[in-house]
Amino acid sequence: MTAMNEQKIPYKIYLSEDEMPKAWYNMRSDMKVKPAPLLNPGTCKPMTAEELSGVFCEELVQQELDDETAFVPIPQEIQNFYKMYRPSPLVRAYCLEEKLGTPAKIYYKFEGNNTSGSHKLNSAIAQAYYAKKQGLKGVTTETGAGQWGTALSMACSYLGLDCKVFMVKVSYEQKPFRREVMRTYGADVTPSPSMTTEVGRKILAEHPGTTGSLGCAISEAVEVATTHEGYRYVLGSVLNQVLLHQSVIGLETKTALDKYGIKPDIIIGCAGGGSNLGGLIAPFMGEKLRGEADYRIIAVEPASCPSFTRGKFKYDFCDTGMICPLAKMYTLGSGFIPSPNHAGGLRFHGMSSTLSQLYHDGYMEARAVEQTEVFEAAEQFARVEGILPAPESSHAIKVAMDEALKCKETGEEKTIVFGLTGTGYFDLVAYQKFNDGEMSDYIPTDEDLEKGFAGIPDIPQNRE
Repeated sequence: MTAMNEQKIPYKIYLSEDEMPKAWYNMRSDMKVKPAPLLNPGTCKPMTAEELSGVFCEELVQQELDDETAFVPIPQEIQNFYKMYRPSPLVRAYCLEEKLGTPAKIYYKFEGNNTSGSHKLNSAIAQAYYAKKQGLKGVTTETGAGQWGTALSMACSYLGLDCKVFMVKVSYEQKPFRREVMRTYGADVTPSPSMTTEVGRKILAEHPGTTGSLGCAISEAVEVATTHEGYRYVLGSVLNQVLLHQSVIGLETKTALDKYGIKPDIIIGCAGGGSNLGGLIAPFMGEKLRGEADYRIIAVEPASCPSFTRGKFKYDFCDTGMICPLAKMYTLGSGFIPSPNHAGGLRFHGMSSTLSQLYHDGYMEARAVEQTEVFEAAEQFARVEGILPAPESSHAIKVAMDEALKCKETGEEKTIVFGLTGTGYFDLVAYQKFNDGEMSDYIPTDEDLEKGFAGIPDIPQNRE
């Protein structure tokens, strides 16, 4: 540990409150090719603000449609809430570097130092704030692993809003304590698909015994929001507005690195719908888009749900029930239901339109990794860095370690930054299965994927 003490870079880089971001950064403002617009599934024409406001909060609709504004001021009330748990630390992984014997310098942005246990609270409080400002009674949402549902229940409790959560059934059963945290904060939590909605009953009739998916849960949450007066639907990932709110992660990261004159070579984030990855890379991608700097940016996804690496770049429904707008994204098909693996937050069939366009245009790369090797990396990280990581975050850890070991082979002293989105203390069933040797890997066959692709809508934009 002597080498650590000799370093000028502290183990943890903290910012002061004055250094916290005062505005969110909108990556789309610097994109030469903008993300394709959301389409009305009935007309296949771009959704208008009026149409979207029937589902989403009015201010969030404006953020969703804004491709030009570079910086959006963060309301003071949200800044004040952020100060309860932000700024979050940027940590130099000295112990991991020593364990790997690598010349690489590894940093991780740790977003698990709040009660929700993840980065999701950054957008939850923003969306709840705008719902409250609009005078709504409550909001509905879906959640996979439970981090988003927990974060939203906290935000709604703080602001006095009702919160209805549809939790993917496999996670509802695997993570009862995550569910109870949501209930403690006043949320109504329903396993999805359920018999409480029309779309849920339809999905169960077509897929008896299904363990559910984020696409199923989204459909149910949207149905409830649009059939109950005074409610709107909010989403924890995928949408442009969510990536905007999550940019606080990357803005803080860049400020901390700049403080010590550090320029990363590789930036790595796990990718399910895109909220964490988009937030982490935002200011760095902005520099890349403007031609001011270059970085290798790697999106890491589970091999069991490989939307980037094996999906199609097409317009598709964001939900299994096909009631949401169409988004152009890398998708496995809205009917694709992934295996019930333990990275619940990465089990979405599609990917953010913004990140999909950036990937399509070659600004970043993607890698798919298998479940058992992810947990091997997670345990190694936990043993040397002292944090039990969430399974989702562990995808980024795996690839960060891979890249650091490549540096060991070549002798290159690259600087690697990855996002540690949250903790895994509610994921102990998964760790138990891994430790007992009961965890298996599942990679969908081409035939499996074709079944999902067959459900991608045949519309003019996709024929092009």
